[in-house]
Amino acid sequence: MNVEIHDVKIEYPEGSNIIIGQTHFIKTAEDLYEVIATTVPQARFGVAFTEASGPCLIRTEGNDDELVQGCVQVLKAIGAGHVFCVLLRDAYPINVLNQIKNCPEVCRIYCATANPLQVIVASTLQGWGILGVIDGLPPKGVETDEDRQERRDLLRRIGYKR
Repeated sequence: MNVEIHDVKIEYPEGSNIIIGQTHFIKTAEDLYEVIATTVPQARFGVAFTEASGPCLIRTEGNDDELVQGCVQVLKAIGAGHVFCVLLRDAYPINVLNQIKNCPEVCRIYCATANPLQVIVASTLQGWGILGVIDGLPPKGVETDEDRQERRDLLRRIGYKR
């Protein structure tokens, strides 16, 4: 068997968060739309899903055309079947991640981030598949007491802790 490994730099709209996962059924795009729209009604988002059989189309949903098109570009770059992409604004992945994980079509989540992102894919004669992701940058050290306090203050300032 001939397998090649590729790193795919993921470009997505500034100011958005991205969720990439694996899924398995044509109704994924509609179901993820409903999950996000009902969980965080003010969210602006795009959803796209790559079919792995039949017409092998990229299926899309969303309420923000820029984010929908951003999802399409991400999935074209990855080139693998049964992958979904969600791009979010006015919400964070933490707001929807558990609901997405509970969507019956979702098999796994590879990442949920606003960091620089690379997807590691393998290619064979059959096609491409995701092996994993490189999310963000490597550690530069261990937090100090001051860093810890800044982290705690940030969580309270953005409403995640009291």
